[in-house]
Amino acid sequence: MAAAQPKPTAGTARRLARGCWSAFWDYETPKVIVVKNRRLGVVYRAVQLLILLYFVWYVFIVQKGYQDSETGPESSVITKVKGITSSEHKVWDVEEYVKPPEGGSVFSIITRIEVTRLQTLGTCPESMRVNNATCDSDEDCVAGQLDMLGNGVRTGRCVPYYHGASQTCEVSAWCPVEDGASVSQFLGKMAPNFTILIKNSIHYPKFQFSKGNIENRKDGYLKRCTFHEVSDLYCPIFKLGFIVEQAGENFTELAHTGGVIGVIINWDCDLDLSPLKCNPKYSFRRLDPKHIPASSGYNFRFAKYYKVNGSTARTLIKAYGIRIDVIVHGQAGKFSLIPTIINLATALTSIGVGSFLCDWILLTFMNKNKIYSHKKFDKMVDAPEQSAGPELCASKHSQQDPALMDPRGLAQL
Repeated sequence: MAAAQPKPTAGTARRLARGCWSAFWDYETPKVIVVKNRRLGVVYRAVQLLILLYFVWYVFIVQKGYQDSETGPESSVITKVKGITSSEHKVWDVEEYVKPPEGGSVFSIITRIEVTRLQTLGTCPESMRVNNATCDSDEDCVAGQLDMLGNGVRTGRCVPYYHGASQTCEVSAWCPVEDGASVSQFLGKMAPNFTILIKNSIHYPKFQFSKGNIENRKDGYLKRCTFHEVSDLYCPIFKLGFIVEQAGENFTELAHTGGVIGVIINWDCDLDLSPLKCNPKYSFRRLDPKHIPASSGYNFRFAKYYKVNGSTARTLIKAYGIRIDVIVHGQAGKFSLIPTIINLATALTSIGVGSFLCDWILLTFMNKNKIYSHKKFDKMVDAPEQSAGPELCASKHSQQDPALMDPRGLAQL
């Protein structure tokens, strides 16, 4: 039978505790091994160089990693349109062709209208564009039926259409319906010369920085200038034709079908430089999907009401136009010690990736990988159980395998 193991005494426990407490304050440093291998050295220095280039060029120069940044400035936009145009029957001014008239960041300029005059409440044939509106007899029309895409409630009668030999179900609605009596008028003849003032102010609260896109002059500068990217950057007065052209669109086509144009103002400001270097950059592009017929174009309806012989009548207008969306975005940055320290620490830490990669190559692919493994890692020798007490917390260096101290192994790498 095996000899009984001695039970640990209180003195042994105290010695164990003191040994562990002493070992807690030991400092251990990794072993450094110099491997004379040209190919491995090239890989190591190449990885270090790539990491340095990434942090110096991309992080610090391109991304300005030494700066604290703020995105999405507080912004206000005020717009004003000027110009007159004419259609086949009248002259149109700003009060009639700009909707809404408040001068916000989103507004529409009407370029074509379909007018249905003298609509009154009564009964009339339904539009042929409405589903199941055509009929051959009264039996095809159900009284009281309401189509949400139609113009009114069906009376149950089948009546002749406005023109041609077709018949549709009669409805109780504003009559005549739009498709039966509308007249088209084009307002876009002089619309390319309309001028649009876009007044924009931005504020970055983190840096207490504010700026506007209009030059501070008192000589009537805005009354005689139009926007030019080089000579008149701070004259935000754009011709409608210029905006459409910069968005890559044909004005006549866009005026007939309608569309949405975005005016994008970008404020990217490096506040380590002079405030004069913080300038707006304008770009223009079409926002609605013109290549998808089902969702391209832009139109809306509104009506003007009046009295005729004591009865209420209205003129229904279906308006096609160019909607302008003014979109403001940007980013400001300024030197800050905290992101600089963080990025420097990340760069210095990342350089260690080269050592990790070369160690992996040595341990996996090199012919002498086992010798390198013995030299890099110290292996602990199991101690007898009876002496395990105080020596459990002993330093690793006192328990190295003497067989691993052979200096010839390193010379073979």
